[in-house]
Amino acid sequence: MSETLTQSGLETGYGDDEPVKVGSARLRELIAHIDAGVVERDQQVRLPFAEFALLKQARIGALRLPTGESGGGATLTQLFVTVIDLGEADPNVAHSLRNHYQFVESLLRRPRDADARWFDHVRSGLLFGLAATELGNEQAGRRDQQFETAVTTTDAGLRLSGVKYYSTGNLYADLLVVAAQGPDGEPARVVVPVDRPGVIVERDWDGIGQRFTGSGTTRFESVPVYEDDFVNSGSGYGDLPYLATFPQLYLTAVIAGILRRVARDAADLVRAKRRTFYHAAADQPTDDPILQQSVGYLASQAYVAEAAVLAAAAALEAATESRGAPDEDDLALRAALRAAKAKVVVDEQALRAASELFDVGGGTAVRQVAHLDRHWRNIRTLASHNPRTYKAKAIGAYEISGTPLPNGAFF
Repeated sequence: MSETLTQSGLETGYGDDEPVKVGSARLRELIAHIDAGVVERDQQVRLPFAEFALLKQARIGALRLPTGESGGGATLTQLFVTVIDLGEADPNVAHSLRNHYQFVESLLRRPRDADARWFDHVRSGLLFGLAATELGNEQAGRRDQQFETAVTTTDAGLRLSGVKYYSTGNLYADLLVVAAQGPDGEPARVVVPVDRPGVIVERDWDGIGQRFTGSGTTRFESVPVYEDDFVNSGSGYGDLPYLATFPQLYLTAVIAGILRRVARDAADLVRAKRRTFYHAAADQPTDDPILQQSVGYLASQAYVAEAAVLAAAAALEAATESRGAPDEDDLALRAALRAAKAKVVVDEQALRAASELFDVGGGTAVRQVAHLDRHWRNIRTLASHNPRTYKAKAIGAYEISGTPLPNGAFF
């Protein structure tokens, strides 16, 4: 079967016979297609709906499911390799998949028969979004928080009502995982289709970066809810240590991908230069040792960032595979520490590199047609998810006194 993408990008020839796999030519071609249009999308302020249609057709959301269960068979570390690749191509697309993979990971960490229906959706290519954050919630980030969004019992049946913010990826999702108060007054998770009456996903995200992730408002206006929409009520997911390490490391992986793109763009800028500075050390930009050194620094920073992410991913993989073992908590702590340390350094390296890129290109690099400012804007936005200063403080307290890391939503 042909694996050639058409110019429209809407037909792949892949069919639905099997999901995409890590390291396959099919996945490389798909990422290259997303990569090729990223500047044009930024210029046209075009949301990547067509690109997500391709991703769903390739069933990229099933990447972590075993091959024997119609999945891509990726290890956790291999998933993060793919996230970095996608981050290099288009960090908006990479970031928009985070909540889907987080939901899948939560199911894989505590497999239960009741979750079979959710895995069926993942296998079919559907993507999950998340509606969790509420503004003004003083308990945000805690496991025992109370939500204003609630499922209530009415004469017409169960109804879901509330407003959620920072709903990354919901514009491209098929199903939304909603954190709410259940009809019994206890925290619950329910899954509702995005096209169910009363579900409203707004395009109101106005951040300086990650502008095409759909990270806006999601409203639920008396949405019908049924008993089988609830996700393992009382299933025990909450007793797992450091559940948030995965989504935190995911953000750093996207930044590592952007940093790799920065290094790539720097090399491209030097190769494309036809004239140099009057006081340059060489007549040809490609022979200029200053420019060579600058690109070398950027490439080295990209390598170290990727290595840090994958080292943390390996620790997280070990912790995930140890579920139920006596050392599960210790391995989870090690993974959380590595993810936090990676963030502290990678955020700083990447922000500096995205600025130093302009020293390589000179005046040409600041032209709006190049859209190179998107790298800094995207990194700054991603890095603002829980500032590195708080991570560094927690790491320091642990290293000095053995103070455990916060076991909440940000670690």
